[in-house]
Amino acid sequence: MGRKTVALSLDQDIYEQYQRYCEENHMILSRKVEALMKKELEEHKK
Repeated sequence: MGRKTVALSLDQDIYEQYQRYCEENHMILSRKVEALMKKELEEHKK
């Protein structure tokens, strides 16, 4: 499976806060967003 680069339009304050949160917790922001999307898809299948 390949990777896809996407552009998103997000609230600037929320983005910056979440970016700091990810940095402080040694997480990659894009991988965290991907995990959230995957979790929602899995929950939707149930």
